[in-house]
Amino acid sequence: MEYRKRVTDKVLERKLEAFGATLIVGPKGCGKTTTAKQYANSYIEFQDEDKRENYLSVAENMPSRLLIGDKPRLFDEWQDAPKIWGAIRKDVDDTGKKGQYILTGSSSRKVNTPHTGTLRISTMEMYPMSLYETGESTGEISLGKLFDDQKIDWIESELSFERLVYAICRGGWPQCLEIKNEDAKLDIARDLFYQTCHVDISNINNIKRNPKWAELILKSYSRNLCTLVKTKTIFTDVNTSTSLSKQSFFDYINDLEDLYIISDVDAWCPTIRSKGAIRAGKKRNLIDPSLAVAALGLSPDFFNTDFKTLGFLFESLCIRDLKVYSSALGGHMSYYHDRYGLEADGVLHLSDGRYALIEFKLGQAGIDEGAKHLCEIENLVKAYNEKEKQVPIRLPDLKLIITGTQYAYQREDGVFVIPIGCLRD
Repeated sequence: MEYRKRVTDKVLERKLEAFGATLIVGPKGCGKTTTAKQYANSYIEFQDEDKRENYLSVAENMPSRLLIGDKPRLFDEWQDAPKIWGAIRKDVDDTGKKGQYILTGSSSRKVNTPHTGTLRISTMEMYPMSLYETGESTGEISLGKLFDDQKIDWIESELSFERLVYAICRGGWPQCLEIKNEDAKLDIARDLFYQTCHVDISNINNIKRNPKWAELILKSYSRNLCTLVKTKTIFTDVNTSTSLSKQSFFDYINDLEDLYIISDVDAWCPTIRSKGAIRAGKKRNLIDPSLAVAALGLSPDFFNTDFKTLGFLFESLCIRDLKVYSSALGGHMSYYHDRYGLEADGVLHLSDGRYALIEFKLGQAGIDEGAKHLCEIENLVKAYNEKEKQVPIRLPDLKLIITGTQYAYQREDGVFVIPIGCLRD
């Protein structure tokens, strides 16, 4: 099958220019190895059963021998031979050359290495595929160009509401691209959910975990997706049918974070209000909305009568796509919410200090209210800067409402309304 380009290709190219080696991390099934192979001129696959025993023997006794080969050289499932990490680190030190090695492996196994690899082995995070990468967004509106002052007159999305719902349930898993049957594609997320709870969570730290408890935690997370529910609420919810201790509960949470399944969103806490006025807890989220659909045992047809749940899942999908699109710009996501009810569902920060205030609205209803909130936050920043002229806060570079609707345009108040089916990096 022909390789479908990923937004993170640009990030990997830059990493290979700057560092001797690059470690690609991310959830299982997001395409780490496939992407790495596009840039590798030779590779070692430790999971190849025909060669595995020989590879592991060499890696244990003389790992530097495995470094011989055309560069960049890929080591897939490198955790099976942890000494390879130290060999790569030393070779990068000795040669000083860039772009020599790529490491990928299962997120379900954690390895403690004797050296961190700082400034030698750089880490790059991959995500499931965005709608632009799967071909469901036209990509007529570039996030990067919006920050650079792209103008929008009137652009129409080709993504129907039914296809958007299906994309949320299916997820951004590259394996889906190889499957023709639409129902069968939905099984990928279901299987990932099952494997996470029944296999991976016990493998990550070699500690036997109860799969039912893992399922209950992810189900509770999924019911509270993209909300500010407190951790103790999730713990109480899970403990209605278990005897899970608080320490064990947090161990499960940490394992699910290490597996890149739980992906909470941090709060943005500017000084535009008193410290106690701004909520600082995490917004609960998973790496892909399809995992929440799988955890709850739902299908696309369910959302014909439940738009409220669909709205939270839509927000999760938008956060995933924005993380992907901004990855080449050094972007990261947060949110803003204060006790006066003023909120921005998302705040996208770029590495150069620019940022966008964002609201996510599945349908047309709520767009006016969302735009009002974004403008009010901007006015709060302006008012703060009038008082604190010596240390001003940057005004938002963009105010966006990302929707599941059909048309993209700019409002008179400067807010852009953009269908998720038009967006790209």
